[in-house]
This record gives sequence, C-alpha cells and structure tokens, in this order.
Amino acid sequence: MTLTDDQKDAVTELVNIAFSRTAAALSELTGNRVELAVPEVSAHPMAGLLPALGRFVRGDVATVHQIFGGPVSGDAFLLLDIDGAARLVDLLTDAGAPTREMGASAREVLAEVGNILLNACLGVFGDLLQVRFTFAVPRLHLDALSSMLGSLVIDDDELRHALLVGARFRVRASEVTGCMVLVLGITSLDLFVRAIEEWADRMAADV
Repeated sequence: MTLTDDQKDAVTELVNIAFSRTAAALSELTGNRVELAVPEVSAHPMAGLLPALGRFVRGDVATVHQIFGGPVSGDAFLLLDIDGAARLVDLLTDAGAPTREMGASAREVLAEVGNILLNACLGVFGDLLQVRFTFAVPRLHLDALSSMLGSLVIDDDELRHALLVGARFRVRASEVTGCMVLVLGITSLDLFVRAIEEWADRMAADV
C-alpha cells in the first residue's frame, strides 16, 4: 500500500501532535529540553522495510516493542542504533561517557523513553481518531536489525505493512536519529488510514 500525498500529510500532522506531547513528557521527566522533529512518513510492505529502515538505523539496534489491540491492532516499535541509544541515554541522564554495553540503568531509561513515546503516539491516535486501543507492557530488545525484523510473528499469514516515521531527538544541541514503526495487517492499516482521512476532514471543516 502506498500513501497518497494527502494521507502522508494527515499522518504527519497526527504524528507531530503526538511527538509534541512526547517531547514535553520527556522534558519534564529528565529536566532537559527535548525536541522531536518529524521528517517524512512512509508505508512499506514488510519485504521492503529493511532498506527503508537503513536510512535511520543500521547494525545492532535497541528496540522497544509494544503490542496493541482493538479495532486497529498491531505492533509498535521505537528503534535506535546502539550508539545512538547510548548517546540518548547519556544526554537525558548526564550519565557520563556513553557506552554500548547498555547496563541495567541504561536499559531502564531506554525502556521508559520508548514507553513514553509509543504510549503518547498511540494515545493521541486513539483520542483523535476515536479508536480505542489496548496495550501490552513494552519490551526492550538489543539485537541486529535483521534479527529484529525476522522475529516478527505474522498471524494467520495476513499480509502486513509497516508505517515508518523517522524520529530525531534533539537534546542539549545534540541530535539522535531513530524511527518509530507501526506494523499493521492490511485490514488494520486500511481502517487506520480511513480514520486518519476522516479526522483530517473534520479538522478541515472546523477551520
């Protein structure tokens, strides 16, 4: 499925709203000003996701994975390469020199960042699109990018697509790039895009 320009614009606006709430929550949590900039949004079949992700992350990645259910169901991921994840933890916590080792405290920080971002995004999506989601507890994984993608379970062999959103964290004049990915079955993706179009129409009518 390919998003039209209007659909991309609507999804980007929705993500912008979600990211602004996420940045405010992270700023309050850490005491540092956190900004989240949103570049383009794109949709990909699972077979085409790896090269698309390569623009944002590569090699070993830190992945926060959250399963969500409801009328629209799927998997939400925050992905950062290991070096970027270590740098983000350092920027948010003043932990000293960043390390790739990812000890328990660093993992806890990353899991919390992912939890805040994914819950904020899905919460905004649910509120604005009038869709009710249920959430599983998010899990942090450290693995090679290809292994992470290979671990995705495809239920009932339903064709799945990925909605890819680039995420750029700016903290104390430094930037860390990662991405958020929503993996949806074709039925959920169709419902999600239709709900976004209806939301965009309501926004246009209120102007």
